Amino acid sequence: MEKIKMIRDNTPVAEIMIKAYQQRILIPAFNVAYIPMILPIIETLKQLRTFGLVEVARPDVEKFGARSFKEVADEYFRLADRSFTRLHLDHIPVIDEDGNKVNWEPLIREAIDLGYDSVMIDGSRLPLEENILVTKKVVELSHQHNIPVEAELGAVLGHEKGPLPPYEELFSTGKGFTKVDEAKRFVEETGVDWLSVAIGNIHGAISGAAKSRDKIQARLNIEHLKKIKEATGIPLVLHGGSGIQPYYILQAIQNGITKINIGTTIRQTYERELAKSNNNIKKAQMAVSEKIKDLIKEEYKIEGSWDRLAV
Repeated sequence: MEKIKMIRDNTPVAEIMIKAYQQRILIPAFNVAYIPMILPIIETLKQLRTFGLVEVARPDVEKFGARSFKEVADEYFRLADRSFTRLHLDHIPVIDEDGNKVNWEPLIREAIDLGYDSVMIDGSRLPLEENILVTKKVVELSHQHNIPVEAELGAVLGHEKGPLPPYEELFSTGKGFTKVDEAKRFVEETGVDWLSVAIGNIHGAISGAAKSRDKIQARLNIEHLKKIKEATGIPLVLHGGSGIQPYYILQAIQNGITKINIGTTIRQTYERELAKSNNNIKKAQMAVSEKIKDLIKEEYKIEGSWDRLAV
């Protein structure tokens, strides 16, 4: 009898991502804004036989209820079926959304020590040369532990305080878009494994009244994405996945986008159900699960990706 292939507990996430990139399979990455969200993310991915990442970013800890990278890791490893998930450290900025310098290196080291499978350094608010130097340092550190690194180039706006310029103005002018020539150089000089790009996507707000509002229905410049894919040849990442029109996401999958970050829509789903149900955590978890099912089955159409990604 032919041996059934599967994603094993120890299959490196870098290997899984490369296969997804080659086969044009999207890997969803769900941000944990509150610790109880981990359970429905893990259970729903397993139920739908879909491989995905559980991830936490610095704003999830500092502005919402993820509490700490350690508490997220502890809960993840207590619950996880490692056939269907890996744990990712999202958005460790060098300069944060408030313009403050961040002591980023201890945070990266902490995640590595805690068993995170991959990490992200975000030097996108730095000049290109400095972003390259910082990212290269993180790559050298993380690769010693066989941990892949994600970095960002260009400006995926939305986390900053204050109003954004009109979206149509941002999109039509390409303000903040990842530059193709810079992306090529960045990947070559840093050795980064995955690159987060700006092609019309925006983050959800994380402060003030705006954090509770629905996101703009963003579009993606697919022609620009094609050029970045050709120039870099590595898995590309789409931040600000909540609210992007499904048509554009399906096109992006065919043109290098391998990982999509989903934070705002599941966070707001959790918060709204808590408010509606008098803080019933189980009901909020069920609402998150239903939202994830809708994204995976209806919008991204990736149900069953685990079977195609078996390595």
